[in-house]
Parts: sequence; C-alpha cells; structure tokens
Amino acid sequence: MKSVEEHLNGILERVSPLSPLELQLLDAHGSLLVDEVAATGDLPPFDNSSMDGYAVRLADVADAGERYPVVLDVIADIPAGTAPDVTLEPGTCARIMTGAPVPAGTEAIVPVEWTDQGMPTVRITKSPSEGQYIRRRGDDVSAGQTVLAGGTELGAPQVGLLAAIGRDRVRVRPKPRVVILSTGSELVQPGRPLTAGQIRDSNSYMLTAAAREAGAIAYRVGNVADDPKALIDTIEDQLIRADVVVTTGGVSAGAYDVVKEVLSELGTVAFDKVAMQPGMPQGFGTIGPDDTPIFTLPGNPVSAFVSFEVFVRPALLRMQGAARIERQVVRARCESAFGSPDGKRQFIRAKYTPAESPAHSATVEPVGGQGSHLIGSLALANALIVVPEDVTEVRRGSGVDVMLL
Repeated sequence: MKSVEEHLNGILERVSPLSPLELQLLDAHGSLLVDEVAATGDLPPFDNSSMDGYAVRLADVADAGERYPVVLDVIADIPAGTAPDVTLEPGTCARIMTGAPVPAGTEAIVPVEWTDQGMPTVRITKSPSEGQYIRRRGDDVSAGQTVLAGGTELGAPQVGLLAAIGRDRVRVRPKPRVVILSTGSELVQPGRPLTAGQIRDSNSYMLTAAAREAGAIAYRVGNVADDPKALIDTIEDQLIRADVVVTTGGVSAGAYDVVKEVLSELGTVAFDKVAMQPGMPQGFGTIGPDDTPIFTLPGNPVSAFVSFEVFVRPALLRMQGAARIERQVVRARCESAFGSPDGKRQFIRAKYTPAESPAHSATVEPVGGQGSHLIGSLALANALIVVPEDVTEVRRGSGVDVMLL
C-alpha cells in the first residue's frame, strides 16, 4: 500500500495554481490576490469632519460653558460632497456635516449636541480640544503605502478597502470549479421516498459543501447509476465547466464498481490502496482533452469525507495559490482509550475542546462509533484524531495529534 504522504505528494505534483484573472471586486470576493496593492492617494483624501456640528477656531470657544455660552456667527453651511470656499475669521464658524471637508482656519469641530443648533448664530456650551473630531488627510492610508500583500484572501473588509482606494478590478487566482457526483444504482435523492435496498445520496451534498468551504465553486451532479456508459457520458458532459472532478463510490473490487472499471480503461487514472483508515481505496489522475484532475473517493460517507480532507482539500487550496494548504494540527490529551490498526494511519472522528487556561491542556474525545458508514457521529465531530501507522493503542490521558476541522 502507498503511504498517505506518497499519495498526497503525487497529487500535489500534478496540481498547479490556476492562471490569474482580472475580476471586478465583487467577483473577486473570496479569492486570493496575485499582486500586492498600493494606494495611489491618501485616505481620507482631505481633512473632514467626523461629526455633525460646527467648525471653529479654538480661541473663539475657549471659554464656552453651560452657564456662559459663546455665541458665534455662522458664515457657511457645508454638507458632505461640497468644496467649501471659505476661511474662518475670528468670531465666526461654519455649520458642517459628517464627512464634509473642513474650511480653512478650522482647528476643531464642536458636535451639534454642544450647541443650540442655531443659524445664523449659534450658542456653544462646551469647548473642544485641538483637532477634536477632525479626520486628517492620510491618517488611515497614505499615498504609495502597500495596503494588501499578494496572497491575501479578499474578505468583506479587504473588498471595502480596495473600493475606498479606487480599485474596481484586481488580479486574483480564480476559485477552482469542482464537479461532484455520486455513483450507485441504490442512491435516491433527499426528499424522495425510499424503496427496498435504497439509500439516500448524502455524499454529493456533503462533498459539495466541503468544496465550497475550501473556497471552490462546486457543482453537484445528480447520482449516476452503475452503468459504464452513463458514467463516462456524464463525466464528459461536465468537463466543460470543471477544473476538478470528484466522484464518490465505485472504487473497490466489487462486480459493480463502475468508476474503477471505466476510468481504468482510459489509462490516465491510477487506483491505489492507501495505508489509512477510513479511506483505503483511492483513485487519482486526469481526464479529458485538458487533463482535468479527477479524484475518485470511496463511497462510505466517512471515508469520502476523510479522503476529501486529506487529499482533495489541499489540492483545491494549491490551485487557489494558498500559502498554507493543510489543516491546523494541534496536540491534545485524549479522554478515551482505543486501538488502531497496525500499518495504517487512522483518522478518528472526535470532539476537540481548547484549553481553558495556560495551566490546562486541550482535550479531545472520540465521538460515536468508528464505522465508515456512521455519518451521525461525523456530524458531531469538529476534529480528527490522527493516529500514526506504528501506533496500535492510544491510552486514556495520552497526547495525540488532532486535525481541526
């Protein structure tokens, strides 16, 4: 059998980052930047008010108080989006709205709550400090400053920043398009009644969600019956919109395992046994005129999920140009004892609890049974305990590696 590392390295050697695309900001959301981005101007681009109120000179309002208000002439009314052509002279002020440019001579803003909101004169009952409530030009971002590094994931704040500095398009690694299909004549779609011998197709839904969580654009295809022609026709029809194809089921040694039967004949997909549990039968290769990568995963739900986490997810992140493609692995104290098969790396569904304080250890507890068909326990897990190939027994209280999901 191949080791987990051998199989994964063989995949990553054949998967490369997708070619960059220049996209509109909202289309680029969730993707990784290719180039660093520098501001071409200051942000804010001018001194402006952070409050609705009055622009004043400090000397004019130094003695303002509730008992003896200062009264000033209001010589201008400045809404946001205008350019004031006025200079404050002694004894004068200007009414100003939030975001509006401050007029020449302004040393502070008096919030409207400190006044009687008067026009054409205003009574001011409190004195501001120098520069109070004025946003200075460039105090957020200065011209020429690098604001986002290459490789940054564009979340909502990053999209907002790009818009604020005037960028409407950026070069990013596109999200890989993943086509996911389940095989098996026994499969029925959720929402439809079951007859004898049938089960519902959960894998295609689970793996589509997993692919989206990995940053991909995922397309779920309805399940395909155990018919070689139907399978190859479906895959070929989907290649036009696929950067990756993922199948689940039909990769063991049974008489009706059509995925292995069909793709073996093409000579571009290798089927191997990998020293892991669950998920021993694995297939990977390319298909179609563009050598589209194809993953063939086992059909049991837990096997399919673990296989996706260990092999498919890192490949999808590599295609997006991510610097880190592996899940975080931490150490924790195991709260239960269990055995593990000799010579295989075992992935145990588990509940991970972080340490409450530096004086305590993080803990992890296996959840449910460990059969590869038990999706109920998988839904309770937030981690996988990773047991090395040469460990056959995990004792209660021992330290273990934990892959956080």
